[in-house]
Amino acid sequence: MDFNDLDSDSEHNSNDIAAILQYLISSGQVRIIAASPQLYNDGSDDETAVRCTPKADHYPDTSCLKGSDLSQAILLNSGALNDRHANSPAGMIPLPCMLRSREIGMNGRQHFSLGDRCQIMQRVIPNKKDVLDRYTGKVFCGTFARDGDVFMSAAQDYCIRLYDTSKGLFNLKKLVEARDVGWSILDTAVSPDGNTFIYCSWSECIHICNVSEDQELHEALPLYPEERRFCVFALRFSQDGSEILGGANDQYLYVYNREVNRRTLRIYSHEDDVNTVAFADNTSQILFSGGDDGICKVWDRRTLCEFSPKPVGILAGHEDGITYVDSKGDGRHLITNSKDQTIKLWDMRMFSPSSCMEGAYKAVKSHNWDYRWQRVPTSLNRQKRKLPGDTSLMTYRGHSVLQTLIRCHFSPETTTGQSYIYTGCAQGRIIVYDVLTGKIKATLKGHKGCVRDVSWHPYRNEIMSSSWDGTIVKWTFNKTEIDSDSEEGSTVYSHGDGGLRRSQRLADQRRKQESEIC
Repeated sequence: MDFNDLDSDSEHNSNDIAAILQYLISSGQVRIIAASPQLYNDGSDDETAVRCTPKADHYPDTSCLKGSDLSQAILLNSGALNDRHANSPAGMIPLPCMLRSREIGMNGRQHFSLGDRCQIMQRVIPNKKDVLDRYTGKVFCGTFARDGDVFMSAAQDYCIRLYDTSKGLFNLKKLVEARDVGWSILDTAVSPDGNTFIYCSWSECIHICNVSEDQELHEALPLYPEERRFCVFALRFSQDGSEILGGANDQYLYVYNREVNRRTLRIYSHEDDVNTVAFADNTSQILFSGGDDGICKVWDRRTLCEFSPKPVGILAGHEDGITYVDSKGDGRHLITNSKDQTIKLWDMRMFSPSSCMEGAYKAVKSHNWDYRWQRVPTSLNRQKRKLPGDTSLMTYRGHSVLQTLIRCHFSPETTTGQSYIYTGCAQGRIIVYDVLTGKIKATLKGHKGCVRDVSWHPYRNEIMSSSWDGTIVKWTFNKTEIDSDSEEGSTVYSHGDGGLRRSQRLADQRRKQESEIC
């Protein structure tokens, strides 16, 4: 929403001004200077909208996932379909037994399979907090490059920082001062070849820079919008890096072609701001977009036309705006994060009927609130029934989506078999959901402000979180942290293998079962 569009002649003018002022204060754009320092708390503005812990769904509806090809693929990739894993307590073979089996070649090989490695990694989900850097402004973006050797962050101080993360290091490699920034840098993306990156803000241009320090590239790529006040909220590179896909506040999708150096497409896509875009897979032919109208739309790049843009399908089921879309990368499945405080899992082969779009629009408009500074309406917190036409496979609840466009992702395939969905949270947490059960696997606590972005290293057992408290945090596994109840860097686990041992009798029983397997 652009507050400049509010009707100045409205009889509710005073209320609008109050709403604008409260939003500006809560977002950090305006600060109140008081005579007494006690009257202003630098961290209080981020706490105004986050007072109630969202309730997790203890009995998620998994009926649509049982027996599905997604369920089978995750179980296979994570090693859960292995006969020895399936017959062990809670589906996990003790690590000493796995090592013994590997040494004597019981699996027909003398090395761990991908499923074996994923089974091991499921026991060591990152839980230890390590603050790697602190900024003077809120951190909006933080992502690993595709190979994991570079981590890029963007903050409200108008700076983009690139860190060398190869070989487990975290050294500042390059600092770029962003140009033409309105309020903050809102999204970034690294090209598939790792040579360049792009960023966007409240500006009619996307900017492109080089990653290496050998040469300097910093160019503006104009999109020529028709709106005076314009912002690109989300950016993505195509697989070959030749095109840039963007979603903007003017309800349009933009495609910029780097080979001809100009905007090649401008597609009317949503009834409100376009908050997020994504490619379905490496072909870059199928696109996803999500907006404040609560609809996720699926587009075919080969049939896009400015004069009569038509999506190949829609996914309706959210009751408020969509903040982020992430693809599983298989060309079929995706997740959407929403201001209705849920993540939904979709199969793009199961579209919602087009007749359901109006019902979804009506549901979104029925919630008269602003997630940037108001509390979540009670109607959203209590809502658990599906909207008519909701074809989602699963709904995940337990995280808070307030103040900003919070991101969510599938966990890496190499180390977890994509068994998890992880997301930031307005309460300063990272929530890790089990894809198949819908339950929270782990909750990482330690930030003092909203966690807007999270990124799991593609090959190492590390999660990076970027927060509005101005910090970049690396989470790694430490066994001693499981028993810690301290608020700083604390972790709450909900392990499928029973979690913490609460009695000697249960511990003895478990050891007996493990010895029988070996």
